[in-house]
Amino acid sequence: MHSVEEALEAILASARLTPSEVLPLDRCAGRVPAERRVRAAVDVPPFANSAMDGFALRAVDTPGSLRLVGEVAAGSVSAVELGPGAAVRIMTGAPLPTGADAVAPLEVVTENEGSVSVPQVRAGAHVRGAGEDTRAGDEVELPAAPLSPASIAVLASLGVGEVVVRRRPRVAILSTGDELRGPGEALGPGQIHDANSASLAAAVVDAGGTPVVLPRAGDDEDRIAALLEEACLEADLVVASGGVSVGRHDHVRSVIERLGRVDFWRIRVQPGKPLAFGRLWDRPVVGLPGNPVSALVTFELFVRPLVRAMLGLPGNGRVVLRAVADARIAKDRERRAYLRVTLRRQGEGYAAAPAGGQGSAQLRPLAAANGLLIVPEGAEAAEPGVSYDALLTGEL
Repeated sequence: MHSVEEALEAILASARLTPSEVLPLDRCAGRVPAERRVRAAVDVPPFANSAMDGFALRAVDTPGSLRLVGEVAAGSVSAVELGPGAAVRIMTGAPLPTGADAVAPLEVVTENEGSVSVPQVRAGAHVRGAGEDTRAGDEVELPAAPLSPASIAVLASLGVGEVVVRRRPRVAILSTGDELRGPGEALGPGQIHDANSASLAAAVVDAGGTPVVLPRAGDDEDRIAALLEEACLEADLVVASGGVSVGRHDHVRSVIERLGRVDFWRIRVQPGKPLAFGRLWDRPVVGLPGNPVSALVTFELFVRPLVRAMLGLPGNGRVVLRAVADARIAKDRERRAYLRVTLRRQGEGYAAAPAGGQGSAQLRPLAAANGLLIVPEGAEAAEPGVSYDALLTGEL
């Protein structure tokens, strides 16, 4: 069996960057820039302007009574050249009149008929200087992350109308098993609802990809082969769930071996030991366990980082905390366990409580959890009072 690190290294080695595409700025939220450096064509802001509603003036004339000689609003320019003892009413964002070097806010000024009484104001007060944020010619580097609202605002301020971004990886999802029926369908004897197609599609979206959900396949080798071949024609990555263990009706691994190659198929991880990874033509294929909890946890550990690597993003994008276990949670001694827990702040650190049962088919504890407590190989349990690394997967 492979260790978690060995398996992840092999999986990430298969990552190929997706092609780039050009999108309008207003469609780029959450997208990953393919070109992270942008050169500013203009100063930001392009002119000195007022940070407050108030009065533009010369600081040297304060304190004192100043005569009002005009008004300037945002989007317009004052024709007045400010001389000694004069002030201009100004709105937030409006260009500073020629000769002015400060703004007195409305709150500190007493307005009289045709004049204002102003306290001492320092030069530069409440003025946003031209190029204060960015100078024309500056190279602006975007973070190696999906574009945030703040990054979108920076690009907009620079006048950028289109952005070159990575195309979202297309991830085909195949759920297998004779026992599966779609959510909302009536169940017959021995049947269960397919939880994996919808949940893995949601996990793909959360990782930054585009899910391509294939029709469910029963335990039919030829049908599975046909669907996997179809998936390789339209997706950058193929993810199947079920059929990767050693049962007589487990066909996914054998199909991958027949059509392509399997690099490995067992990992020292709990939950999720039977995980297959290989290639069909030039497409990476990951065969996840069929149990819904195992499928989602192993997706988190191995597929999520792969989707991000195809976008040029590092790691899994998760925060790792150090948390103290509240209670004993048993595990397989031979495997590294990722236990479903609720993480909370406690004093200057964090504590972890079991979210419920740890069985690989117990979905409600996984849904209630906001983290995975990582307990290493060799330990028989997470022990109360002992601190462990924890992957934060939800809100604290």
